[in-house]
Amino acid sequence: MIPALPFALAATVLYFSAGLWQAMALARRVALRPHPIQFLGGLGAVSHAVVVYFSINATHGVNLGLSESASLACWMMAALLIVISLFKPIIAAAAVLLPVAGLSVMAVVSLPGNMIESGFTPGILVHIATSILAYALLSIAAVLSILLAFQQHALKKHHLRGIVQVLPPLVRMERLLFEAIGWGMFFLSLAIVSGFLFVDNLFAQHLIHKTVLSLMAWVLFGVLLWGHHQKGWRGQRAVRWTLAGSALLLMAYLGSKLAMTLIY
Repeated sequence: MIPALPFALAATVLYFSAGLWQAMALARRVALRPHPIQFLGGLGAVSHAVVVYFSINATHGVNLGLSESASLACWMMAALLIVISLFKPIIAAAAVLLPVAGLSVMAVVSLPGNMIESGFTPGILVHIATSILAYALLSIAAVLSILLAFQQHALKKHHLRGIVQVLPPLVRMERLLFEAIGWGMFFLSLAIVSGFLFVDNLFAQHLIHKTVLSLMAWVLFGVLLWGHHQKGWRGQRAVRWTLAGSALLLMAYLGSKLAMTLIY
């Protein structure tokens, strides 16, 4: 990990700088300028990638401890946010997600794990990759739902300045939210199917909670998408269901790692 320390410091500073800039823009303290935020966040993601490589690369396999897994997921989350923001107006989520990614870099440096795994088949790699993509996209959706809730509250109170001036129009925000949920559900479905196909004994004691929580999150997001398209669900209901599903997925992804860390 020592060779990665300069990159860890760089990633942390870049992430927090970009996140703070975006937070100040949401509060209308500075002008909203997406390109510098994308540039800083992109450099942070590149530096973070080096940290991820050094932290998970082990002599006889891959280190997927709690902090390493969290760092890997947060790197994917930050990288996706920056890339997608080049095409969709979701950079506002950087105010939350990039500092979280910075914290994950600090955690993997200060609290390294030692859970070495090896012998990954192509099917297992597909399961891991789709799980991380699903978590990253649905985390972005969770932050978009929080921003949407603030926007709805401001409009309800007829506060037309501040965050309302920075975010896209309400209808566009809702569309972005459900696009993120839709893609997140796509990869979550692939993760669940590949888990049943390629993971031995998916309902073993150390995986049962991850499996059940992931299935619960899948059902919840599925019902939300159905309700949105068939019943017109939106607004605060969409916010609550998104946050609930994201919380289940967080417990499934990191809770299983925490349990395995305590057991082993």
